[in-house]
Amino acid sequence: MTRPLRILMLHNRYLIRGGEDVSTEAQVDLLRGAGHEVVLFEESNERVAELGRLVTASRTIWSRESYRRVAGILEESRFDVVHVQNWFPLLSPSVYYAADKADVPVIQSLRNFRLVCPQGMLYRGGSVCTDCIGRSVAWPGVKYRCYRNSTLGTAAVAAMSTGHRWAGTWKRKISRYVAPSQYARSVFVDAGWDPEAIDVIPNFIYPDPREGPGDGGFALYAGRLDPVKGLDTLLAAWEQGGIEYPLKIAGSGPLLDRVEAAAFRNPFVEYVGMLDKAVYAELVGRASFVVVPTVGIETFGRVAAEALAKGTPAVVADHGGLREIVVAGETGLLFPPGDVVALVDRIRSLLADPQRLAAMREACRRSYASTFSGDRALTAWTDLYSEVRMQ
Repeated sequence: MTRPLRILMLHNRYLIRGGEDVSTEAQVDLLRGAGHEVVLFEESNERVAELGRLVTASRTIWSRESYRRVAGILEESRFDVVHVQNWFPLLSPSVYYAADKADVPVIQSLRNFRLVCPQGMLYRGGSVCTDCIGRSVAWPGVKYRCYRNSTLGTAAVAAMSTGHRWAGTWKRKISRYVAPSQYARSVFVDAGWDPEAIDVIPNFIYPDPREGPGDGGFALYAGRLDPVKGLDTLLAAWEQGGIEYPLKIAGSGPLLDRVEAAAFRNPFVEYVGMLDKAVYAELVGRASFVVVPTVGIETFGRVAAEALAKGTPAVVADHGGLREIVVAGETGLLFPPGDVVALVDRIRSLLADPQRLAAMREACRRSYASTFSGDRALTAWTDLYSEVRMQ
């Protein structure tokens, strides 16, 4: 790279701030901190209630507003690349066509499985589901109303995926895809994507949050309070598994009432609410370990990587992108997703061996520095941007 790059970053924010939002913010900060110019264009799901379901469904397939606004930005100033983090549901694939009109290459991050699974995390009815992978039409998803338990909403997602596959959008309008894990890449390859079109660049933690003391004497769960995130497994481990060790739960979501009820019944469970970044980082650093019990499939698993960055071991479900973050026995432990007995066993084994936990903290920081640091990510991303720009 001989000069700073100019990047137009597009992102549709979620109603409840999640890992994709945090990853986008980190990437903007990383690039700007290295001297590159990043223009961030965002939509927010806060507008969904204002627009209504029918308008939102139509915009999922094609948004004239997004096309017009992105085209306007690209007409006013020249960019080296358009990087789309998440366009669902309000930006829509129309942004690819705006970039194509301006002859600017597009990179699309694959931070969820929405293009091949209406639900987005390969999950249905309490377990992993791959029924729509490789199908030209995601009719099982529509049948089971996988997106927000809505026939209309799921049909809109399926129509978007199918319509743009038939139109050639996924092949002709996107220069390169980037998955955050080898597992995520493999899912898209199985679904028919060209393996040569998908790079793997792990998510990263930036800036370096520095190692925490690990002196809090508690376990931590942080994330959406949702069945797909394995809250049932987590709460059962403390309630039926009889773990007598403090557990702090942070976040919000549809299972909030259940979490609050568990905290009321069990003196070892505490709900700490939604946390700002500084308080969250402090809790992760002070925790003895974090638990990531997701039963759906994560393309990555940012909470686990954030734990490693603070030197905190992670106990994670052994599937998807999560198993590529934690090295069993070195930086944490793995357990079969949804297996309460196994989760209880892993937690008890950690609590019974403080010296092992201490050794893991050192290994976590080494893993962060070698794989999930901003320095490594900056090189990978700028090399890719430069390569795509020159094609």
